[in-house]
Amino acid sequence: MQKTALFPGSFDPFTIGHESLVLRALAIFDKVVIAIGYNSDKKGYFPLEKRLEWIENVFRDKPAVEVTWFEGLTVDFCRKKNASFILRGLRTAADFEFERAIAQVNNAMAGDIESVFLLTRPEHTYINSTIVRDIIKNGGDVSRFVPRGVGINEYKS
Repeated sequence: MQKTALFPGSFDPFTIGHESLVLRALAIFDKVVIAIGYNSDKKGYFPLEKRLEWIENVFRDKPAVEVTWFEGLTVDFCRKKNASFILRGLRTAADFEFERAIAQVNNAMAGDIESVFLLTRPEHTYINSTIVRDIIKNGGDVSRFVPRGVGINEYKS
């Protein structure tokens, strides 16, 4: 049986921390599905199509990585993708508390789907999408915070 993990998030934008997590997860899982959560009531900074394109570019040479999007409950999408695991990254103790609560709710709804947490590499702990977006909004260069293939500096909204 193939071990598939779903890595859900807004990825607005996808960072080198996200990339590192996925690459490390490939040593544990047969397949990693990167799933951009879409909420029609919220507007992302970057269009969904652009985020999909960028993440696909990052992993174009990794056939064990699938990039997609979803609406609704993460556990329902896990079932649709035959994913038995939800992959999440932890940077701080606050992340742990937040993610633990979500994992417990997911477990109550779908006890057959396990949440798996990987610690962020120390050199990526301070990087998050909110900070990267703030740098972009203020005209800064984010090339050191996003993987190759994420063409943010060339993107014009």
